[in-house]
Amino acid sequence: MQKQSISLRRKAYIMAMRMWMGVSVSITCALVLFLIGYVLWKGLPNVSWELLTTKPSYLSERIGILPDILNTVYVVLATLALVLPLGVGGAVYLTEYAGNKKLVEMIEYAAETLSGIPSIIYGLVGMLFFCRFLGMKTSLLAGAFTLGIMNLPTVMRTTQESLKTVPQSYREGAFGLGAGKWRVIYTVVLPGCVDGVITGCILSVGRILGESAALLFTAGFAHALHGIFEGLGSAGATLTVALYVYAKENGEFGVAFAIAAILMILTVCINLAATLAGRYLQKGARDVRGISVLRRSKRSGENR
Repeated sequence: MQKQSISLRRKAYIMAMRMWMGVSVSITCALVLFLIGYVLWKGLPNVSWELLTTKPSYLSERIGILPDILNTVYVVLATLALVLPLGVGGAVYLTEYAGNKKLVEMIEYAAETLSGIPSIIYGLVGMLFFCRFLGMKTSLLAGAFTLGIMNLPTVMRTTQESLKTVPQSYREGAFGLGAGKWRVIYTVVLPGCVDGVITGCILSVGRILGESAALLFTAGFAHALHGIFEGLGSAGATLTVALYVYAKENGEFGVAFAIAAILMILTVCINLAATLAGRYLQKGARDVRGISVLRRSKRSGENR
């Protein structure tokens, strides 16, 4: 009887935990769907072709967000071009080359500390260092450098953890075929952790698109229309900064909801593009790795 009561108690506990987890998942999904649906419901009716393809004009009282869309794309591209090589390279060095464990622990601790600093602090430091000390002034490039420092720990840590999941037997097999250290990393290790790099890229894009405090101090909130090279050297507002200005300063809540809806759609498109690019790169790297293995096995057979 005692065993049966314990068994029934355990079953009741498992059932309660399952119900609690189901309720938690349902509430979380419901909140996400409600937030997305509410923003799209309030924002999409205010989206028009004129809003998307024109720049604002105070003379004709016209509101356009084309410069803000382009500035957002410029900042995302510039930040990723800066943070991906540094983050992936740092992760490869810490995982594959660094032999001093104390140095690795210090760098990892510094990265974790950087990831916990509020964005407003990054904005102030970026304004003082990039805008004033380096003479970049208020520009999108200064904002991109600031966002690069903000997202560097995320890319480095996700890539580093993904590198650790690659089996050691893959490396040993490549070394056994006569491949060098860098060739093993390039053809075997990195293709096996492309998912981690893409994850870090997606997280970085999400944080770049949602950042406003740091860009207010470094990139400014101008609505001028420029090309990519001229735009990076001048001040400009991204979509999140424009959303803040229209909602807080001008009281244009319809335009603010329209920008929020566009931000959601843009985030989904960029994440989808990054995922497809990661799959393509992973497939190409696997093909290159297979061709390399076949060539080496053929050479070893000829030598025998």
